[in-house]
Amino acid sequence: MLTPVSTNETIAQQFARDGFVFCESVIAKRHLDTICSHVEPIDFAVGTRNLLTHSWCRDLAAELRMHPDISQALAPTQVVVQCTLFEKRSDRNWLVSLHQDLGIPVRGRIEHPALQGWSYKEGSWFVQAPPGVLEQMVAVRLHLDDCGADDGPLRVVPGSHVQGKIAIHEGIAMRDRLDDRICTVSAGDVLLMRPLLLHASSKSRGTTRRRVLHFVFGPPELPFGLAWHNKV
Repeated sequence: MLTPVSTNETIAQQFARDGFVFCESVIAKRHLDTICSHVEPIDFAVGTRNLLTHSWCRDLAAELRMHPDISQALAPTQVVVQCTLFEKRSDRNWLVSLHQDLGIPVRGRIEHPALQGWSYKEGSWFVQAPPGVLEQMVAVRLHLDDCGADDGPLRVVPGSHVQGKIAIHEGIAMRDRLDDRICTVSAGDVLLMRPLLLHASSKSRGTTRRRVLHFVFGPPELPFGLAWHNKV
C-alpha cells in the first residue's frame, strides 16, 4: 500500500522526496462514468498514446491540473504533452520490467549528439529526453477502475528519481536495497510520479479490468530544436 501524506508534510514535500504521491478521490463516480463512456469505444491492443486529440481528454487534463492536490506537484508553466490509455484484463495482459520512462513524443527527428533512442510509434517520433527535461516532467495517472494487489498494480522504488538515468543492473540493485512499494488504488484516485522514478508492474492475476489514463506534463519548450508532438 502507498503511505498517505503525513499531516505534517505537504504533497509537494512528499513528491520531492519520494518521486511519487497518492491523491485520493480526485474524480467523483458520476464524472468517472462519463470519462469511461468516452474511453470504452477506443479500439486498441494494449494502450494508445494519442488521446490528446480528443476534446474530452484535453478538458480532463485541464481539470486535473486545477485540482488542489495535483497542482502542488506541477509548475505553473507546465503543459500537457501526452495522454496514454492502458488497460489490463484477463484477455489483455502483460508485465513491465523495472524501468524509467525516458521517451518523449516530438514533432520531428533532429540529429544532435545529445539525442538518442529514436523510435516511431502511432504517427509520432519519440526520443530519449535529456535528464534536464525529464527532471521537469510529471506523470498524472488517473485510475478508472479499482486496482488491487492482484490487478497488476504499479510497483515503485521511492527516491530513485533523483539518481538521473539508471542502468538496468543498477536499478535492480537499487530496488533490492531500498525495496519497492505496491501502488494499490481505488477508481477515481490519482498517482503522481516522476518519469525518472524506477517502476514496474506484473501481470494481472485477477478477473477485473485495470484502466489508467496516464497524462504527462512537461516544460513548454524543449532544447536542441525539438518541439512537442502535441501540447495543451
